[in-house]
Parts: sequence; C-alpha cells; structure tokens
Amino acid sequence: MHFSLRFLACSFALVIHPAVTQAEVVRVEITERAAFAAGMSFGTAGAYERVKGRLYLETDPQHAANARISDLKLAPRNARGKVESWTDFFLLKPVDARKGNGQLLYDVNNRGNMLALWTFNDGLRTNDPQSAEHAGNGFLMRQGFSVLWCGWNGEVQADDTQRLLCGLPIATDHGKTITGHAHLEISSTEQVFSRAFSWSPWGIGAAFPAVSLDNEDATLTMRPNRAEAGVEVPRTEWAFGRWEDGKLIADATHVYVKEGLRPGWLYDLVYTAKEPRVTGLGLTALRDCVAFFRHADVATNPLAGAIKQACVFGISQSGRVIHHFLFEGLNTDEHRRAVFDGALIHVAGAGKGMFNHRFRMSTEFGTQHEGHLSGSEFFPFAPLPQTDPVTGESGDTLARAHHSGHMPRIIFTQTSTEYWSRAASLLHTDVAGTQDLALPENVRVYSIAGAEHLGASDGKRGICQQPRNTLNDRGPVQRALLVALSAWMQSGKTPPPSRHPTLADGTLVDHTTWRSGFPTIPGCNLPAQHYEPARLDFGPRFLSAGIADIIPPKIGPTFRTLLPAVNADGNETSGIVLPEVAVPLGTYTGWNLRAAKFGAESMLSPLDGMFLPFAKTQAERKGSGDPRLSLEERYPSRGEYLSRLTAAALKLHREGFLLDEDVVRILERGEKVDIR
Repeated sequence: MHFSLRFLACSFALVIHPAVTQAEVVRVEITERAAFAAGMSFGTAGAYERVKGRLYLETDPQHAANARISDLKLAPRNARGKVESWTDFFLLKPVDARKGNGQLLYDVNNRGNMLALWTFNDGLRTNDPQSAEHAGNGFLMRQGFSVLWCGWNGEVQADDTQRLLCGLPIATDHGKTITGHAHLEISSTEQVFSRAFSWSPWGIGAAFPAVSLDNEDATLTMRPNRAEAGVEVPRTEWAFGRWEDGKLIADATHVYVKEGLRPGWLYDLVYTAKEPRVTGLGLTALRDCVAFFRHADVATNPLAGAIKQACVFGISQSGRVIHHFLFEGLNTDEHRRAVFDGALIHVAGAGKGMFNHRFRMSTEFGTQHEGHLSGSEFFPFAPLPQTDPVTGESGDTLARAHHSGHMPRIIFTQTSTEYWSRAASLLHTDVAGTQDLALPENVRVYSIAGAEHLGASDGKRGICQQPRNTLNDRGPVQRALLVALSAWMQSGKTPPPSRHPTLADGTLVDHTTWRSGFPTIPGCNLPAQHYEPARLDFGPRFLSAGIADIIPPKIGPTFRTLLPAVNADGNETSGIVLPEVAVPLGTYTGWNLRAAKFGAESMLSPLDGMFLPFAKTQAERKGSGDPRLSLEERYPSRGEYLSRLTAAALKLHREGFLLDEDVVRILERGEKVDIR
C-alpha cells in the first residue's frame, strides 16, 4: 500500500484535469496524493490518504442561488458570462472511501488554518497534516469521517504555515476602480510604530489599500476605550506606511504613528479604499467545493459515490462563517441540492460577520474592549423569528434556509467567554434580555461552564492579570457532540436537550447580580462590564447590498446581554458542567482582566478566562482571607476526590456529553492530581 500511494503522489502531482460535469467546479487540479500517518490503519476505515489540490470555479451571477452575493454582478465575466475564482483544497479520506462512515466533515478554516484534527484528535496543529503526530488520537479516522478543507477567505495571504488560500475577483464599475470610505480599528498590546490594517496574532489579512498615500480626507483618532471621546491625531503625526529597521516605508495597507501606538488604546482609521474583493464569493467557493465532493459522480472526485451526508464544523470566526452562510441561504447549490445536513458551531457567540460586504474585513469582530464598530453582531441573532422593539426590525437567522427546504440540524456550543466577550446570550434570549427563547427542534445550544474560548491554555498569564484557564473542554465535548450530530443526521436520533443558562431557572443573570454572587478572592479584581453590542447604522444598503454608506457607523442603543450565574466558589452551575468544574480544584472563569503593562487594564482580555486554585489547607486559606473552602476541607481523602470525580464523569457520559474514551482520560488526569 505504501508503494502504491507513493506512486499516486508522483503520478497525480501537477496533473490538471479537464473540465468536469459540475457547472460550478470547472477544473480540478490535484498536486499531491499520498499516505497519511505513514499508512497507519484506523479501525474499520483502514488506512487514510491525503489529497491536495486546487479547484477552479465559475459562478453564475444571474442564478437565484447567488442572488445574495454582494457585488457579484460587478465582477469580471468570462466568455460564458460566468465569474471565475479558485480555492485550495485538502482532503483526508480512507484509501477505500467506501470503508468510511459515509459522512463528510468539512472544517471551515480559521484565517487559513485547519483546526479539526487539533480539536477532535488532539493532534499537533498544522496546515499540512501528514504524520501520526498530526493524526493524534485518530478520533475522526476511527469514526470513519472523510475530512475536507478549502479556502474561503480572500484576505488570507500565503506564508510559511501553508494556510489555505482562495482567489477572489475584484469588483469594478464598468472596468473602472471602485473606491469608497472604509473604517478600521487598530490596537496593540505593545508599543509599536506601525500596524498592518488587518493585523492579528493569526496572520495579517490582505486589507483594502488606501486609494493613495496622501489620501487627504483620511483621519486617525485615538481613545483609551470606546466610551471616551476620540482625539484626532494631526495628519503630520501619522502616515500610510510601516516602520522597519528604523525607517518609514510607504505602504497603502499599514498605518504609522510617529509617537507610537499606545498599548491598549483604540485607533480609528477612516480612509478612502480601493479594489474591493467580491468577498461573498468565498462563501460560494465553500458551498461549491463541498457540493462537488459530496455529489459529483465523476472520475475527478476522490469521494464519488461514498458520501451520504455532510456536516460542517467551525471554531470562533469559522463558526460565525457557518451561521452567516446559513443566514445568507447558501445551503442550497446551483442544482438545488443540499450542501450540509448538520452543523457544529463552536464559540461563535451570537455573531455572524463581514463575510459578504464591501470594504469590510472578515477578521474584525467585537469584544468587550475592542471591535465595537466591526459589525460582527447584527440583528437577527437567534435561529427563530424575532422583532427588535427598538428598531421594529424583524428577522430569523435561518429564514432563508427554511425557505430553501435545506435546513441542517445545528448544534451551537459556547464557553463562558462567549457570554462575557461575544454576546452569547442573544442566541437564546430576546434582544431585551427579558425572556428565554423556545429554540426550534433542529437546533441545540450548549454552554460549557467555566471554559475559555479556545480551550485549555498553558496556565500562563499572557496579557492578563491572572493565570489563564486550564480547563480541557474543547476536545472532550466536541467529540461527544460530533458523534451525536452524526447519529442525528444518519438516523434522526436526537441529541440531548439544549443545556445553557436560562432566565427561568435563575442561572442567567445581569452583571450586578453576577458581581454580588462572585466570591471576594484575594488579589482578584472583578470586571466592571461585559460585551453588549450596539445597534449600528451603516446606512440603507448595508443589509441588502453589503455596502456601508455611513462610515464609521452611527452608534445606537446596546442590546442587553446576560451572564451565567456562579456559586460560592465563583464556578458556573449551568450548561455542561465538566467533572473538573463539578469537583473543582479552583475557580474556572471565562473572563480575565488585562494587565497594566498591556494597556486598558480595567478591560477584559478579549478571549481569555482564568483559573484560581483553592488553598490546600484551611490554615492557608484563612491566612490569605480566601472565602473558598480549601482542598483539605473539601476532600477528606484522595479516594473521596476520585470517587466524586468518577461520579461526575459517569453522569455526563449517561447524559451524552462524554464518550467512554474521554471518561477514561479525565479519570487518568484525576489520578495525577495532588490534593495535599
């Protein structure tokens, strides 16, 4: 088998396949086909192979399935009247695809990065999975999934991490360059003299360049936080450029500030931009890639005839992409076929995003301190009909999916961080925060008590005042829920009922109530606020055509968001309460304040939680003034601790929130805990 796969890797490399019978995918280029994890066998699915390449796409601007794509009719067309684009793809599949479970798992890349193997397999994170290290525990392969990725984000630029790319056309006005006002918020946790327009720790996005380097109508204002009035930086004190090796280099996609960016401050750049990508074509690239591998019965499809259902998974930005994809009604392709039967949306809060808008960056998103004007949170929020009492606007994030007849089964999972920093409560309450919503039968919402946005950290402080959260939630919960989603799609077996904080049982509360219930832990400052997104007015064409006429947007009243209640230890009591939180060694939170050296010290670190351990002895806790019982007082013996941990793990297993293998892992970790 190893020999034959190496032969395939050579024979398929750089082979360009002729046009196929799919109208959207017109050419498949496979650049590599080789063994995965050195030919390791994964249960009944057997050995897996990796297939890399590029899809060339054509999109019909007149087709009803593409009617929601902003600026599509302004994109250049080929001789067939179609708009061309391309996307990288990466596929992991059983060598004999029919030995799999018949399901395709599509992982929405996050800024070009693959996250499915890192999440479900606890594998070493990479954008070029090859080895047993990348396969991790082999979970997805043992389950028999074929796993697919492709590019969708036109902002992603090539670098040495091999991030997934896609090529999107530039919209023009009868061949002439389109220009328009754009707004960007720029912030830094360190003093630097310049920043890329769309800088993030996950990579620099390809921003829309300034129409010129002088750009005389451009303005830059600065403020310590969004509640303060902005102070304009004189035009002589900043420029379009980047600071490198002690020199200013002109650059239409960077901003330079002569005094340096103050850590934690917010800088608002308003400028005239040019060359808008047809951003929404990234969503149709996603749609058409999955539709090809799921449905195409052609020789160029390595999965032809092997796929019965398809589901989609995304973390954070990628989860918002999924919700937005469904909001735009894109779960039906040009042949009126379903794309996804199920969706697992992790830590997306109540957000969607700027994934189909002119001169807007998809990397931007709102948190308690930053990104308030990004527009990532906009009405409607919930997957059922609602009316905003302030604006009178009505909506349902799944209305277009309902209309198409291709409504997937959807699981939303949130951590505590999303309630603090990503407005998660708006997914299951009304916008006034006064009543719980009755979610539709095809939707589940689960919160994970005390967890932080991306799962267990290394416990270091980073930019925070306190050590970051070490709760290992992402893999265990997502594995169980993917198995549940798989059965839901395949046989209709329903997953557990939604489990999240509610107003009805008093576990979803306002900030004042939360604050009064949190213990006074020595040395721990409490947050004064959490994220409550504002109603933003970008102008009359924003929702219908994806064009912002008001830049920056007008800021209206905020939506009311709520928080999970806590017990006397400061631990949350609602949602999926993992054994480590049910039988705690300390306080786990989804929030953490910024440390002074990084600026904005009274504000929340965007996506971090914290872990504050209990004192080991009664004497120690009394000496420090800690009101939380010590380990000595909680657990009379090591056996008592392990007995309670085991009971909590088995309870979640019975309820469908932990698999056998994760019960074992949790108990193995518990065996190593020193409670004395």
